[in-house]
Amino acid sequence: MKILIVEDEPKTGDYLKQGLTEAGMVVDLARDGWDGLHLACNMEAGKPAYDLLILDVMLPGLDGWQVLEGVRRAGMSMPVLFLTARDQVADRVRGLELGADDYLVKPFAFIELLARVRSLLRRGKGSIESTLLKVADLELDLLSRRALRAGKRIDLTAKEFALLELLLRHQGEVLPRTLIASQVWDMNFDSDTNVVEVAVRRLRAKVDDGFEPKLIQTVRGMGYRLEAPAT
Repeated sequence: MKILIVEDEPKTGDYLKQGLTEAGMVVDLARDGWDGLHLACNMEAGKPAYDLLILDVMLPGLDGWQVLEGVRRAGMSMPVLFLTARDQVADRVRGLELGADDYLVKPFAFIELLARVRSLLRRGKGSIESTLLKVADLELDLLSRRALRAGKRIDLTAKEFALLELLLRHQGEVLPRTLIASQVWDMNFDSDTNVVEVAVRRLRAKVDDGFEPKLIQTVRGMGYRLEAPAT
């Protein structure tokens, strides 16, 4: 699941990004309204780039109301959660009337935020099929954060889960190390680091060792691909 946070307060933004990343989600952070609107309107493969938008109201540039109006005007249908210190009933009503799906007042408990995020993601996907990624006998449930191979539970770290989700979302495609590093670790690829190779090796040990067919493939000189061999 990919989430965009638009929050100008550095501590709050960094706290949210870290918490949601540790919960296994891919998170981008914008610090002002203009950047938030630009990112929120991005498309990937013909659909919105983000599964959820978490939006502050008081922002530099455009405020949260204007960002939401721009997002809905652009035809973006992803769920929107307002996260703001403005706790007046009129503010909540305005947010909901503009097309927000939920409204959480600061200060907040992260566990409540996470529950609301997962609820909105379920609602936004609309069906269990869209939250379950499968290839051969491997299943990844994006909401319950569970991975199964041949019905057997596979315990994954947050980064391993994000890596497997990325590979499953791009089944059959060769993913370069640069793309994997930017999507899973939010970092520019450094040819001197082997973080991607180590992570893939550990993931392969959990997903492929002891199972047939082998799903995670190394494409020499190019990157990695996940797919079931043709029968």
